[in-house]
Amino acid sequence: MTERFIESLFTKPDEPFDYALRPKALIDFVGQEKVCRQIEVLIKAAKMRSEALGHCLFSGPPGLGKTTLSHILASALNTRLVVTSGPAIERPADLAIELSKMKEGEILFIDEIHRMNKTVEEYLYSAMEDFVLDIPKSTRIPLAKFTLVGATTRPGLLSSPFRSRFFFTSRLDFYSVVSLTQILERSSQLLSFPCDRESLEEIAKRSRGTPRIANRLLRWVRDFVSVKAGLKVSKNVVHDALHMLMIDDHGLDEMDFRVLHAIVHQFGGGPVGLHTLATAVSEEPDTIEEVHEPFLICCGFIKKTPKGRESTALGCEHVRRTLSTRMSP
Repeated sequence: MTERFIESLFTKPDEPFDYALRPKALIDFVGQEKVCRQIEVLIKAAKMRSEALGHCLFSGPPGLGKTTLSHILASALNTRLVVTSGPAIERPADLAIELSKMKEGEILFIDEIHRMNKTVEEYLYSAMEDFVLDIPKSTRIPLAKFTLVGATTRPGLLSSPFRSRFFFTSRLDFYSVVSLTQILERSSQLLSFPCDRESLEEIAKRSRGTPRIANRLLRWVRDFVSVKAGLKVSKNVVHDALHMLMIDDHGLDEMDFRVLHAIVHQFGGGPVGLHTLATAVSEEPDTIEEVHEPFLICCGFIKKTPKGRESTALGCEHVRRTLSTRMSP
């Protein structure tokens, strides 16, 4: 089955395209000023004392820059970054192999750290605090003073003892349209795709507050302009390009709208249960709950109640207004 454009952003790993557009320094990391100021202090303090950076945990929705920050940390400290993911570390032996290779001051980045095996997580306790790896009924393996950087979209799934061992924790928030426009200006220069600010703002408004989505939409607009518009970009061309993807002015894609439309019209505004809603729109319940529902709630179009999902007055108005300008799902 063909994947929808927006949904695929949450399920596919980053492509080389994304790496090329990632900021290499904190000064280029736009939109998370508070976090950047805090990290700047951490980096300067570690350099002054010639010590390894304290363990860091970054949380927040996908595509906001958690992985990018880990690369910036390694670059600022001029050290090696080892990248892995929670599901890839299945056994304690896998963790032991990674940690035994670490040298003084190096950074181990574990993406989706909440998906790591709980048994493996417990082995990290002594590694993070005492820099030793305790092997039951065997021996203690000394480790170099490394830095663990974890990234998670669901911090609540991490145990309290594990979270408390991170020296610095921070949550990344969705980006404003102004910040996303700045990011797109930089990206358009790197792609050698000149755009006026009005066109970039139009892309930013439909990017769900997420730089990863903004950059992917920018690349789509670039392709659309090359094929359809004779290399002339404008706000109207951007509108046509994103309309082809069924992305409206709020950033809702086709499945977002189908979910909202079903609640409003098929179920009279709700409440409706998750599995019933999933059946109505022919989608998996987990996908609705983890991908589409959070954004619809953030926009104020739906709300979760003990009885199920309900549409808001704002959601009903959006469906009514949108149906007059786009094809019904």
